[in-house]
Amino acid sequence: MIEILLYIFIPLIASLTGLLFMGIQRKIIARIQNRRGPPFYQQYIDVLKLFSKRENISHNWIFDIGPIFAIVGLVTTLLFIPVGGFSLLSTDGDLIVVMYLLVISGLGMALGAGASGNPNAGIGVMRGLTLMMAYELPFVLVVLSAMIYYHTTSLSEIVKAQKSVWAIAVLPLSAIIADIALQAQFGKKPFDQPIAPAEVATGPIVEYGGKYLGMLMLAHSIGMFVEAGLFIDLFLGGGIIFHQAGVIYQILNFLFWILLVFIIYTIAVIISAVFPRYRIDQAFVFYWKWPTILAIIGLAYALGVSAW
Repeated sequence: MIEILLYIFIPLIASLTGLLFMGIQRKIIARIQNRRGPPFYQQYIDVLKLFSKRENISHNWIFDIGPIFAIVGLVTTLLFIPVGGFSLLSTDGDLIVVMYLLVISGLGMALGAGASGNPNAGIGVMRGLTLMMAYELPFVLVVLSAMIYYHTTSLSEIVKAQKSVWAIAVLPLSAIIADIALQAQFGKKPFDQPIAPAEVATGPIVEYGGKYLGMLMLAHSIGMFVEAGLFIDLFLGGGIIFHQAGVIYQILNFLFWILLVFIIYTIAVIISAVFPRYRIDQAFVFYWKWPTILAIIGLAYALGVSAW
């Protein structure tokens, strides 16, 4: 019964807290730009308004399943990621499963958006897939470094191995590259080319409205937890600061995990507020140049330490 409740509770908390963080993000950007900005709870109002609409524009069934692909794929991925000590679907090789699921969710959304026939959506999908191909290379090298260093493909085992020392202290170069890749995964500047409101009118989601757009907002909030959570599990000890048994300690670890998500997301938001957007070709060259080179160095270091 407890496990069943966790299957419901964790995605629910991820979506609601993610919307809160997105609202706080808008306030932070507004303050940086010397504006007041909307209230921090504006995202809740927007989602409720979108889900209350009766009519939803639909082009075809492929267009309709795009948001479903996005939200179901991300919820499934979240269940494989240890969250503050709670491991639901964790098993041997789950890190490889997570990497596949992250790609499948994005590809499903790209398929639905491309079926709308809107040129802006098509351009946004093209940019998104190009950007994914760019940051996936250094990110996969970073994940390989962690797997080799800890001799496991299980996220839970990697978290347990960081009981005394977090991976960010022993694999600092890999952690830095992972954070750079995280900026694109969040869709923040200088890597927000797929949505680029001033250029392609939010790109892939330009034709979505009503309940579909509400689902995409929830998917974005859950995706933020998935991407930040993967970084936390790989390099920040899974957010576990209390290793004692007990419900109170588990709750404290869970709250600390959420705090780490907020800190990581806030750093990305601040960077986004002060950096201009790259062109898509510049972003591609950037990721396949220095981050990839440094990720290879980090991989070589992990191989050397593991062999030693």
